[in-house]
Amino acid sequence: MTAVALDPDKLYEIVDGQPEEKEISGARHGGICARLTIQLGMYLKANQIGWLYVEGSFQIGGNERIPDLAFVSAARIPPEGEPETKWPIPPDLAVEVMSPNDLYERVYAKTLEYLAAGVKQVWLVSPEHHTVTIYRSATNITAFAGDCELVSEDLFPGFHCALREIFTSPVHTALS
Repeated sequence: MTAVALDPDKLYEIVDGQPEEKEISGARHGGICARLTIQLGMYLKANQIGWLYVEGSFQIGGNERIPDLAFVSAARIPPEGEPETKWPIPPDLAVEVMSPNDLYERVYAKTLEYLAAGVKQVWLVSPEHHTVTIYRSATNITAFAGDCELVSEDLFPGFHCALREIFTSPVHTALS
């Protein structure tokens, strides 16, 4: 059997032993990830309870996954620090920002995979509907929409962020 050469300019998750190309995100997707990273990053800088990883690679059961954003608590970072390659542990939080081509069934299956591997929370972010849904298990689900503030007291005590801070994109205004 001949090995297939993977494009070094693309990201791949390893699922059931096979590489699956991670879709390149669009501007809206990237903006939402950046704004969420800023909000959580400011909280973590003030509270120093762990670190964020943007498109870091994690061992999730038998698969290697690359969440859009992940959090690892300080207590779980090994004494030698961050690994040179992928994390051999699941993160405490995996954030997946939905893309227009994502199928709900596949994203939900990935959510359950994260939870089964020991991820404490999975945040599914819908740019289309301006919602964040937090999964703590298949039945412990909290949805945030509209003018709500995103909170997660069990992982981030005292963190709160208005959804508009995540979903409001910059708008070009003409200079007078």
